[in-house]
Amino acid sequence: MSAAPDALTPTDTASSIDVAQSVTGRRWVFREGDDRAGLMLAQRLDLPEVVGRMLAARGVGIEDAPQFLNPTLRDALPDPNCLADMDRAVARLISAIQDGEPIAVFGDYDVDGATSSALLARFFAAAGAPVRIYIPDRIREGYGPNAPALLRLRAEGVKVVITVDCGITAFEPLAEAAEADLDVIVVDHHVAEPQLPAAAAVINPNRLDDTSDLGMLAAVGVSFLLAVALNRGLRDAGWYNGADRSEPDLLGLLDLVALGTVCDVVKLSGLNRAFVAQGLRVMARRNNTGLAALSDTARINEKPSEYHAGYVLGPRVNAGGRVGEASLGARLLTTGDAGEASELARQLDSFNAERQAIEAEVLEEALAMVEAADSDAPMVIVTGEGWHAGVIGIVASRLKEKYARPALVIGLDGDTGKGSGRSVEGIDLGSAVIAARQAGLLINGGGHKMAAGLTVERTHLADLTTFLNERIGAAAAAGRAVPTLNVDASVRLSGATLELIASIQQIAPFGAGNPEPRFVLPAVRVATADVVGKGHVRCILSDDGKNRLKAIAFRAAGEPLGDALLQTGGMPLHIAGKIRLDTWQGREGVQLIIDDAAQT
Repeated sequence: MSAAPDALTPTDTASSIDVAQSVTGRRWVFREGDDRAGLMLAQRLDLPEVVGRMLAARGVGIEDAPQFLNPTLRDALPDPNCLADMDRAVARLISAIQDGEPIAVFGDYDVDGATSSALLARFFAAAGAPVRIYIPDRIREGYGPNAPALLRLRAEGVKVVITVDCGITAFEPLAEAAEADLDVIVVDHHVAEPQLPAAAAVINPNRLDDTSDLGMLAAVGVSFLLAVALNRGLRDAGWYNGADRSEPDLLGLLDLVALGTVCDVVKLSGLNRAFVAQGLRVMARRNNTGLAALSDTARINEKPSEYHAGYVLGPRVNAGGRVGEASLGARLLTTGDAGEASELARQLDSFNAERQAIEAEVLEEALAMVEAADSDAPMVIVTGEGWHAGVIGIVASRLKEKYARPALVIGLDGDTGKGSGRSVEGIDLGSAVIAARQAGLLINGGGHKMAAGLTVERTHLADLTTFLNERIGAAAAAGRAVPTLNVDASVRLSGATLELIASIQQIAPFGAGNPEPRFVLPAVRVATADVVGKGHVRCILSDDGKNRLKAIAFRAAGEPLGDALLQTGGMPLHIAGKIRLDTWQGREGVQLIIDDAAQT
C-alpha cells in the first residue's frame, strides 16, 4: 500500500487552494470523507492511499469495499420476482411463446429504449421465439405508446406487446389496446402515478407499490431482469427440452445493459455497478456485430469504457431517433449481419454529425434568449419556433450545465410545443412535470428525477412556466445559492502519471453516484494554449520544474474558462479536472480534461 506519487490530500493543501469563486463562478469543495477511514481502507485492502480516501469520500465502508471494487452479478443480482407483476408478465409470455402468438416490443427512441428493445429481441430470437420491434417516430408519433400504432400491430396479428422505457403513464392508448384484446406488458422505470395503466402486467421498480428497492435501474436493467425471469420460466416449462433449442446466453447481453445504463445516467451503485462493470468487459469482446461496427465507425481503438459508452457510442445510437430514422439504433444493436451493421453504423454516424449541427444552432438561439432575459428564475425555460424535437434535450442539458439550474427547452410547432428538461441534484423534475399534467397544463408529460419530457399547448406556456418555477423554486434556489465544484484531491503536475490513472481505475466504472475523480493541480502555468476543433481550448500545462502535461477544455472557447486559459498573462492558475489516459497515435500518455480554473 502506498500513496500515489506526489498526490496531496485535501488537508495538505486546503490553505493553498481555497477557491471561493472560480472563473466560472463556482466554489471548490473537497468531497467530505473520514481520512482515518480512508487510510484504514487502504491498509486493509492494500490500496494506494488516494484510492482509500476516494472510497471513504463516496461513503464506501470496509464491509462494502470488496464488492464495490469487484462488482459481480453473482453478488448483486436479485430474484427478478421481487419486482411487482414479474410473475404475471412471465406467465403471459410463456403462454404466448408456447402457443406461437406473435409478440412485439414497443420501445422508446433513445439509447435506453433501443438497448432494451434489442436485448429482448435478441433474447427471444435465441430462445426460438422471434419478436418484432416497433420504435415510434419522434416527430410524427411522439414519446411512448400511441393508440394508432398499437391498434395497427393488433390488426397485423400481434397478440402481446411489451413496452420498454415507456408506457407507465400511457393511460388512454393502453386502454384502447385492452379494448382491442391486445395484451400489453409495461416494462418501464419512469416515475409512476398512483393509478396504473390498463395492462396485463406493469413491471416498474418506481411504481408506488413496488418493494424491490430497484428504483435506480434503467429500463434496460429491468428488461434484463425480465429476460432472466422468463428464461427460468421457460426452463421450468420444458421449453428447452429437445427441438434443438438451447438457453440464450444471458451474460452475453450485458454489453447492451451497460450501454443503456450509462447513457440513461442512472446511479451506478449496487446492481447497476455490476451491470456496467461486467457489461463493458462483454463489450470488449466485440460479439455484438452492431456495436463492433459502430465502434469501428467511431474509431474506438482501445478497451471500451463508460466514457466511450456515454459520449461516443450512445450519441450515435441516439442519432437515428433524434434526426433520422427512429428504428436505426435498435436495428443496429439487433442485427447479426456484418454488412448491414456497417451500413447502419455509417448512417448513424452521419445522422450524429447532422444532429450536432442542428444542436449548435438551437443552442446559440437558446443562449441568446437566456442572456437577453437576464432572469433569476429558479428554472431556465426557453421556447423557440421550429426547434427540432430531436435536439432540445441535449440543449437543455447544456443550459443546465452552464447555469447550474434545471432547464426546459420547448420547440413550438403550430398550436403545440414539445419540451425536454434536465435537472440538477436535489430537484425532481419528473414529478414536477407529472404534477403539471395533473393540473391540466399539459397534453402529456412525464419522466424521472433528472430528466423529463412534455407536450404543451401554446396557450398554456405562461401558466406552465409559473407553475414549474413555483413548484421547484425553493429547492432550486437552495441548490444554486452557491454553485460548487466537487474535488477529490490535489496532485502536483509530476504526480499526474500513468500510475495514478491505474489507481483511479480501481474504483471505476464512473457515473451518477460514483463520479469520476476530479483533481486540482495547484499553481500551474499555461505554457501554450490555442483553440482547436469545435471551440475546444487545448493547453500545455507546466510547473516551476520541467514537468509538462497535455490538457483540454471542451467547448470552452468564448466562455470564461476558455478566456482564462487563453489569456493568463503568464500568471499561474489553479486548474481542476479529470486525469485520463491519452492513447493518441497508439502511445499511452496522460492528459487532463479541464473542468474549471481559478486565480492563485
